[in-house]
Amino acid sequence: MSVLTLREAPPERLDFHSINPLALAKLSEIEVAKLPVGTSRRGLTLGDCFSVSLDGSDTLTIEGGSERLDRVGAALSGGTIRVAGDVGQRLGEGMAGGTLTVAGNAGPFAGSGATGGTITIEGDAGDHAGGAVYAAKAGLDGATLVIKGRAGDHLGDRMRRGLLVAGEAGHHAGARMIAGTIAALAVGDHPGFGMRRGTLLVGSHGAMSPTFVETGSHDLVFLRLLARSLRGVSPAHADLAAGALKRYSGDLATLGKGEIWAAA
Repeated sequence: MSVLTLREAPPERLDFHSINPLALAKLSEIEVAKLPVGTSRRGLTLGDCFSVSLDGSDTLTIEGGSERLDRVGAALSGGTIRVAGDVGQRLGEGMAGGTLTVAGNAGPFAGSGATGGTITIEGDAGDHAGGAVYAAKAGLDGATLVIKGRAGDHLGDRMRRGLLVAGEAGHHAGARMIAGTIAALAVGDHPGFGMRRGTLLVGSHGAMSPTFVETGSHDLVFLRLLARSLRGVSPAHADLAAGALKRYSGDLATLGKGEIWAAA
């Protein structure tokens, strides 16, 4: 297991886009320490803030976190990254495979554009988790994103495919969804605002948009399969899917082929 140990709080935001176990395995510890990660004219390198210990494996642990560590695990295609602490924005952006775990909290846009692999945030996540960054066509795009704590507003905004599981979320969860599945035990006002397709499974929720129509309760095989798939991720969400639910169809102001399943 290769280890990066934070020695001091970063004096500026750091870009970890190129810091992944597969890339580091090809370099020496001296070469890794010289990798540029700064985002200002200081020219900070990885060795300015971190101690480096490499063993050539496909597992990387970052000991000590900071909300200034941006794009951790971005474009990861294999292997494992674990962060013992917090991270900043765009966690796992564009990730294609592998496993990414954060023991603390994450900033906004976690999992944006991720097409594969599994991202787990054991704490809270900022706004737009699983959502599209500015000018991007889609948010989460095939990966699995699990937020064990609370997510901010606009969870899964413009999500295209994949699975997004959160303990709680703020307003406009599932806004502008293109497809995919979001499950949360509680969400704020206007879930699914502007969604075209996709499935949103929620426990408690705030105000529902008037462009969603309640279509009653249904006993569908799909719900049993969803509960089964969620069992290994979160038993609480699996129990929600297996319980009594009522269905809302919408958003009728757009394509209108999305659905919200809410606890009855």
